[in-house]
Amino acid sequence: MFKIGFVKLGNIATSTAIDLSLDEIAERTDIEFKIISFGPKMTEKEGRAAEELKSWQPQMVVISSPNAATAGPTAAREMFRGTPTIVVSDGPSKKEAREALSAEGFGYIILPMDPLIGAKREFLDPAEMALFNSDALRVLAACGAIRLVQEELDVAVASIISGQAKLPAILATPEKCVERMHFSSPYARAKAIGALYIAQTVASIDAAACFRLKELEAIALTAAAGHEVMRAAARLADEAREMEKANDTVSRHPHARTGELMQKVGLLDKPEKV
Repeated sequence: MFKIGFVKLGNIATSTAIDLSLDEIAERTDIEFKIISFGPKMTEKEGRAAEELKSWQPQMVVISSPNAATAGPTAAREMFRGTPTIVVSDGPSKKEAREALSAEGFGYIILPMDPLIGAKREFLDPAEMALFNSDALRVLAACGAIRLVQEELDVAVASIISGQAKLPAILATPEKCVERMHFSSPYARAKAIGALYIAQTVASIDAAACFRLKELEAIALTAAAGHEVMRAAARLADEAREMEKANDTVSRHPHARTGELMQKVGLLDKPEKV
């Protein structure tokens, strides 16, 4: 039984589904999970507290958080040196920072399309937070980002079991994500790429509201604009998937009980091993 540990510091939309995507109907017999979550908190204190996962002796650790270059995620990584560890985050996206992660022995999947929320009291409340994350997760799932993460984690598990650990080093682009969904319609593929590019712009809009603007009106309007852009991306992602559903060409990749990936396209097709 392969043991995968997850450390969730703060929140990106991918965090909601990252562990579930490896065992979507809770029937895999080859892996076990343990999750340490600190809710919305991601300071150095929480990063160091992630050490409690070590007593479970995971064979691979996945750390999901916003901006992996900040103190909390950095401290968490230090706790797991010597254990194959993969960072899943919305940043850093700069080449030098990503190369530093690889040089330290960590794998990474950076998802710029999993954007910063408009986290200002002048705008955000619990309902708005949940709505934003549901829109973001819809885009990430329908357009291939969640599958990219899931498939790369599956590959990493298999490589560790084989004795030759190979961890991902991926800066995701809309095109790389959409490839994983195997859209049959070029128009559906174009809509999905468009949805992911739109989602990437949300971070810059919300960053202004969160960090640069000072007046209530400017903060509230800018954060609201960012969330409206995320909602527009979700609608476009829906359109892409509905096109595939109408043609009965939705690509599905369920897991077998033993962990191998299976595939089917037609709704009434039987899944077969890849």
